[in-house]
Amino acid sequence: MQDIAIFLKDEAATIQLGEDLALALKPGDCLALSGDLGAGKSTLARAFLRAMADDEALEVPSPTFTLVQSYDLRIPVSHFDLYRLADVSELDELGLDEALSDGICLVEWPENALSALPKTRLTATFSHLDDGRRVTISGDTVALARIKRSLAIRSFLQHGGYGEAKRRHLSGDASARAYERILIAGQPVRILMDSARHKAGPILQDGKYYQQLAHLAEDVIPFVAIASDIRDKGFCAPEVYERDLDAGILLIENLGSEGILDADGQPVAERYLESVRVLAHLHAQPVTRDIPLSDTITHHIPDFDRTAMKIEASLLIDWYLPWKRGEKASDAERAAYFSVWDRLVDLLATSEKKLLLRDFHSPNIIWRAKNSGFDRVGIIDFQDAMIGPTAYDVASITQDARVTIEPDLCGEMLSLYCTERHALGGFDEAAFRRDWHLMSAQRNCKLAGIWVRLMQRDGKPFYMKHMPRTFSYLHVALEHEALAPLRDWCIKAGIL
Repeated sequence: MQDIAIFLKDEAATIQLGEDLALALKPGDCLALSGDLGAGKSTLARAFLRAMADDEALEVPSPTFTLVQSYDLRIPVSHFDLYRLADVSELDELGLDEALSDGICLVEWPENALSALPKTRLTATFSHLDDGRRVTISGDTVALARIKRSLAIRSFLQHGGYGEAKRRHLSGDASARAYERILIAGQPVRILMDSARHKAGPILQDGKYYQQLAHLAEDVIPFVAIASDIRDKGFCAPEVYERDLDAGILLIENLGSEGILDADGQPVAERYLESVRVLAHLHAQPVTRDIPLSDTITHHIPDFDRTAMKIEASLLIDWYLPWKRGEKASDAERAAYFSVWDRLVDLLATSEKKLLLRDFHSPNIIWRAKNSGFDRVGIIDFQDAMIGPTAYDVASITQDARVTIEPDLCGEMLSLYCTERHALGGFDEAAFRRDWHLMSAQRNCKLAGIWVRLMQRDGKPFYMKHMPRTFSYLHVALEHEALAPLRDWCIKAGIL
């Protein structure tokens, strides 16, 4: 990958680059800052640290005499100044390797210890150019790609008239998406979604990879389309202010920061119930299959079909079962498992099918207490929406994957949903309740596999804490007589 060359016209541009780099670097990255005195190295380091801390008043003393200053931030950062380094061996005493094990290192005057710095480091070389500075960033190609992405986001903001905005990390999630808060003086905070096009994975079936088989969004087009559809139907989804569909960058409305859990992370019954009410009214709306975004782009909402249901359910047998038993499922076990799912999917042939948001639970619902009606419930994650059994979304919130929903609250939500749907007409409660058990089983089989996959493949073990809850929900799902074949298979396989 080619080096990155940037012209910094003044100190403000240097500060902005430091802030942009703070959104690009990750634990294990070492950024060497090379250049003459007064070239801007310390200015950039100070801006980087303050952005990482989200504190513009953060005291950032020069480490010239201490040689290193460490900061316990969102990502730990160690700021080295090697100007007075007497011997390269001193770096071992300063703990460079330890600092890189779980954090980021900024190193000024790296020339004094090049042999001791990581070979995969990044180097930002400052030089004077006219009245400004020229910075050339070179080194590790993976880290350079992240920096280029961050700079592309800055260009996106500049093109939309937000060039002076401050960018601050907001969150990431179990996917590759990342979010930032965009701060503009005198204006409401906006949210930036960074969601580059999904890269193809290994072919699994019919010449397709998992993302295609499960009908998961591969770019931001579905998000923009579904947001428009939800808003047009009178519900609350973020407005999209600026978009680059090819790059996968969106500037969207900030619906708020308060969720449907209390300060202790426990469900607030009123908020869950109101969310279910919104879901009932959304499900009563007619389906919009095709949503135009321009003269040349129309998003077609896919069906939550047999292939999608089975490929998701396969995560249980492909990831969870080998982790649980220490050995893969036999061919006979696989055949029996998917035969069970074929029979269960057959039961859904006549089920009600409407817009299915896919992940309607606490991480993706914003509580807007100052608003009224349906506008109190903000929906923020729906790019994987499909047309499918409405019971799936109800199972998502009544069996929240991230927080335990006690049976009484679950029952209250199910009763409210059914009451609202009956009032709106055309609702088959018996079929819905059967489908709720079926969709609960499908979702929790998927989640059990996802938690293991996140740990083993993606290095994200903290999701495993949800596994006991997932299986408690699965036990409830399997209580319905229609799920007896799946219950029997799970017992025989040693999963239950």
